[in-house]
Amino acid sequence: MNTTITNTNPNSPEVQVTSPYLQIQLDSVTPALIPMQYAQEVLTFPSRRITPMPNLPDCLLGLLNQRSRIIWVADLGQMLGKKPINRNLQQYNLAIIRWQNIPLGLVVAQVKGVIRLVPELIESPVGNVAESLVPYLHGVYQRADDTSWLVLAAETLINSSLLHSR
Repeated sequence: MNTTITNTNPNSPEVQVTSPYLQIQLDSVTPALIPMQYAQEVLTFPSRRITPMPNLPDCLLGLLNQRSRIIWVADLGQMLGKKPINRNLQQYNLAIIRWQNIPLGLVVAQVKGVIRLVPELIESPVGNVAESLVPYLHGVYQRADDTSWLVLAAETLINSSLLHSR
């Protein structure tokens, strides 16, 4: 994992280690983070590149052929109980995650970039978010402006029963 040593307070002798996270928006009001160790690639691509498949769970959009590799593509917001992505869009924002050499494309409302956080400041999701979200999270990061960022667990998303049902 890439880490950088930074000192967040110049008057403090403490040194804090930060880790990179990919910042995304699930919908207009829900920010989330993916640890960069699981983020493989970010794309904006024409929605017509996804090949729909019959009898898929609602949150699975289909298959994407990216560099001669076939990747399942899911609507991350819908997986997590948020508003589904508009399937009439001309382009999708996609974050491809990988866990144990298994890729999964996650369509999101927006990819905002990479930020660095002190991992110790990430709190348990239990009691901080809806119970249905807890299995998909490593935790919640509370910003100073009272915004909560969901810190996603790539392994749980890839192995979700929502993707493997039917």
